[in-house]
Amino acid sequence: MKKIPFIAAVFLFSLSCLFPQGIEIKSLKVYSGNNEASFPIIVRDGNRSGKITIEFDVKSNSVPNFSIIFKFCNKNWIPYDNLFLLNQGKNTYYNLHFSLLPNTVKAANYHFIESFPDGKGYVDFPFSGNWMFFITDSQDTSLVYGSGKFFSIRNDVALNDTITNEQLNDKIYFPTDLAKVFNITTSFYLPANFVPSHVNLVEVIENQKIDYPFIITRNNNTDSKQYFWNGDRQFSFVVRNVLPGNEYRQVDLRDSYKYAGPNVNAHLDGMDYSRFFQEGGNDLFGGSILTNYDNAYADYLNVTFSIRPQNEIKGGVWLVGAFNSWLLNKNYEMEFNNGVYSITIPLKRGIYDYQYVTASLFNGQIVNPDWVILEGNSWQTSNLYQIFLYYRDQNFGGYDRIIGYQQIMSNDKWKN
Repeated sequence: MKKIPFIAAVFLFSLSCLFPQGIEIKSLKVYSGNNEASFPIIVRDGNRSGKITIEFDVKSNSVPNFSIIFKFCNKNWIPYDNLFLLNQGKNTYYNLHFSLLPNTVKAANYHFIESFPDGKGYVDFPFSGNWMFFITDSQDTSLVYGSGKFFSIRNDVALNDTITNEQLNDKIYFPTDLAKVFNITTSFYLPANFVPSHVNLVEVIENQKIDYPFIITRNNNTDSKQYFWNGDRQFSFVVRNVLPGNEYRQVDLRDSYKYAGPNVNAHLDGMDYSRFFQEGGNDLFGGSILTNYDNAYADYLNVTFSIRPQNEIKGGVWLVGAFNSWLLNKNYEMEFNNGVYSITIPLKRGIYDYQYVTASLFNGQIVNPDWVILEGNSWQTSNLYQIFLYYRDQNFGGYDRIIGYQQIMSNDKWKN
């Protein structure tokens, strides 16, 4: 494909949602290395050093004029404004190269893909922790067209993580499968070059639900989150009562004969149903795989998802999945009509993991989400858990540093 280079300049950065007419980023993804279904993380320990890849389409009448700004964040994903943590000189990617999409792709015109650090010394991530990127207009960086989250970490502390099954008996559960939970324990010995009092918390992320972590702090022991310290250098953090859920549902839109478009149902039979007592098949651990951008059929479809619950739902139903970063978003609330909940969203051809979540609206906020009642809950479910150990580093005025990381799976069966 023809490559179209341009040079961008960066000015003062701030957030805004006022975009020039006709410019839109679509199918924005960030992932590890070349595996587009993977969790977005760079791990640096020993001889291991990786990259994250950013990929997206653009709808624009002319060649996009973008920059990508990278910002180091605290554990709550708030970018630091500390001069020492801005990573000046290596925090902006100026020279984006776009490929023209095939003429058969009507919903977008250009495609971008690049891995970082870029290997040229222009972009690097020197601090171990949470990072965000912002795709901005190169002449006015107050215009932010898209953003994403990833982790770049140095794994300095060896974590010992285990998952065990437990059947809750504190009350009567109906259906009884709701009593099946995981307990996840993270133990470690803190090396001599770290201060025990600066150990902050452990965060556990299930599959790719970055915005819904389990957080275990050292100052708030509860029935479900517990912290232990022997007074020296041995630590243990435990999160209990983690519902395993079910394997994700999956829609595969790659077949242009089955899904001729532009308006299609997510499934050829047109309807989903509750899966509470039905084990799901293989999934992508919350990821997606999109049709290659230079494929003539890599266009966008208007995809209708519908579900008919077996029982009455209190509140509403939301669609979540790899296409919206697993966020409970008001734009993905499903409409109810004659016992069926439905929603239509634009999707690029590809494979997507997704599921349905019940919840309620209160003062405009989505509350009391239930991730399992329509999906099921089984110890046989294979989930990937990303486990992070945060440390309050006192350098540069103090910042949240990740000093330990491990990925574990809840079931020893692996998916192809």
